[in-house]
Amino acid sequence: MNREQYNSDTRYEKVLHNMDLLGIMDITTARQHKNGTIVWKLPIKNDNSGKTNIEVASFSTGYVRNQNSGYSNYQLNKRKFEDEYFQDWEYVNGEHVKIKNQYRKWSRKTCVLIPIEIDRLEYLISYCLKNYYIKRANEVSESFDCGHYERIRNLEVKLDTIQRISDHG
Repeated sequence: MNREQYNSDTRYEKVLHNMDLLGIMDITTARQHKNGTIVWKLPIKNDNSGKTNIEVASFSTGYVRNQNSGYSNYQLNKRKFEDEYFQDWEYVNGEHVKIKNQYRKWSRKTCVLIPIEIDRLEYLISYCLKNYYIKRANEVSESFDCGHYERIRNLEVKLDTIQRISDHG
C-alpha cells in the first residue's frame, strides 16, 4: 500500500503517523496488495534468528499474523472459546445408547476475525506496541534511534547534577 492510500481518511492517517513514530515500514508487494494483504516490517530483530526484523501482516480474510517466526506464521488475532453441547451416551450391551437429558460440553478455541481493514491495521499497531515495543524494548534496532535516547541521557545527567547540588547545598 502506498502512502497516498494511507492518507485517504483520518483513521488511515493516524495509522501512518503511528507507523512513522514507531519506525514501521510498509513492505507490501504489488501481488500482496492485489490480494488485500498488507505487510509491515518492524525495527525489532526476530527472536528466533536475530538476523531479520519482525514482519506482521493484515489479510483480507480478517486474520493478522506474524510473518517470520520459523515454521509457521502464527495468528495474532484475539482468541475466544466457543462451546458446543453433544448428547451423552454410554455402552449398553455393546451398543452406543444416548442418555436422555444428559449432554457433554466441548469447548474449542477460535480466532476473532477482524473483517474491516482499518480495524486490522489499528489492532496491529496496538498489538505491536504491547508485545514487541514494550515487552522487547531492549531489542529495538539502533536504526530506530532518532536522537531521543541521547536527549534522555542528557536530561538524566542534568537531573543527577541538580539533585547532587541540592543535596550538598
